[in-house]
Amino acid sequence: MGRLSLSPPQVVAGGFILLIVLGSVLLATPWATNAGESDWLTAVFTATSAVCVTGLIVEDTATYWSLFGQIVIMCLMQLGGLSIMAMATFYALLFGKRIALRQRMFMQAAVNKPSPGGIVNLFRHLIFFTLGIELIATVILALHWAPQLGGARAIYFALFHSISAFNNGGFDLFGHFSSLTAFSSDVVTNLVISILIIAGGLGFVVIAEIISFKNRQRFSLHSKIVLSTTAVFLLIGTVFIFAAEYSHALQGMSFPGKLLAAYFHSVTRTAGFVTVDITTFFQGTQFLMILLMFIGGSPGSTAGGIKTVTFTVVWAAILSQMKGKRDVEIFRRRIPQQDVTRALAIAAMSGFYICAAVLLLTFVQGADSLDRIVFEVVSAFATVGLSLGYTPELNALGRLIIILTMFVGRVGPLTLAVAFAQRERQVDIRYAEEEVIIG
Repeated sequence: MGRLSLSPPQVVAGGFILLIVLGSVLLATPWATNAGESDWLTAVFTATSAVCVTGLIVEDTATYWSLFGQIVIMCLMQLGGLSIMAMATFYALLFGKRIALRQRMFMQAAVNKPSPGGIVNLFRHLIFFTLGIELIATVILALHWAPQLGGARAIYFALFHSISAFNNGGFDLFGHFSSLTAFSSDVVTNLVISILIIAGGLGFVVIAEIISFKNRQRFSLHSKIVLSTTAVFLLIGTVFIFAAEYSHALQGMSFPGKLLAAYFHSVTRTAGFVTVDITTFFQGTQFLMILLMFIGGSPGSTAGGIKTVTFTVVWAAILSQMKGKRDVEIFRRRIPQQDVTRALAIAAMSGFYICAAVLLLTFVQGADSLDRIVFEVVSAFATVGLSLGYTPELNALGRLIIILTMFVGRVGPLTLAVAFAQRERQVDIRYAEEEVIIG
């Protein structure tokens, strides 16, 4: 990478592309499926969904893919969620290799950290925290599922779903696109999976600050925004789903079961697991889930979307304009103008891309319902994996559009634009200023 003189955004995008190609080749082999054959488009779609930790599928993971294929998918989720740079860092640390400044810049770009300072320690904590929490969750789920699934099968299922949940992957092994509907009232399964999803969606910078909070005694502005915004959206989603679907999709469940299901589906807005069939939700509830998916998780996390911090900064900028204030302020801190501009660019580019993808799919797929198309596109872009059952119905062109959407959403539209756009040489020239009419 250093010899090719690639920029950090190019390395991030190129790394995902290489991993998708490798995964596609492995999943296209005869021993990756139970039938002994797999078409290339299915292999590419599944590899992209796994690497981009999305969870959208065109073939049932439990019945279509063999044990080898499932292990490939699990490894792709771990590599895609942690990023290739994290695994390269783990290799370097394991064998005592020195990490140069250029590699530190690549690592910085992989988790969207503002500066490379302390990046090696961050990645060290990231790796060991990830492996530790996945191991603990595997043990708990294996012990809990053992009476139902048997010893060895319970361990394998627990490992697969722990990795899938922490990386916000959304893949499951319970078959027939059912996800976790068999565990809708299972408190242990719901809590373990939801904690993994939340932990993976907070972002590694925030996790590191939580772990070292006793020494720091305070959170950074970034962590305050992430924790408060995550809590607000979790509460909004839980209350809305519980109230709207109380006598509808959640009917027949006990009061605690309804509350648990509402909480779980508020959490899974970034991961794609379900314990209740969301196709039975009211359209208003589905629209709320579209909004929550679009916002997604937090920067430097395994979750997608425009990110919680981006949304908060954009909203703060709107409030500043409404109040006639010059600065954008959050928690008594002023946000730099370049961060405000970046947040607005990410939100605008994401909205433009989603509109373009929806428009293309309406032409490619013909006279399909618009609400299902919008839901599927937002789910793909936000790398969530929630589906109204539309993905298996996509034709070849439709699948290619969703593949591209998952990749753009995982890497980020602004990162891709920076990676592949021709950069202009900066010169000390500023043109005359002239006002235009806005609004």
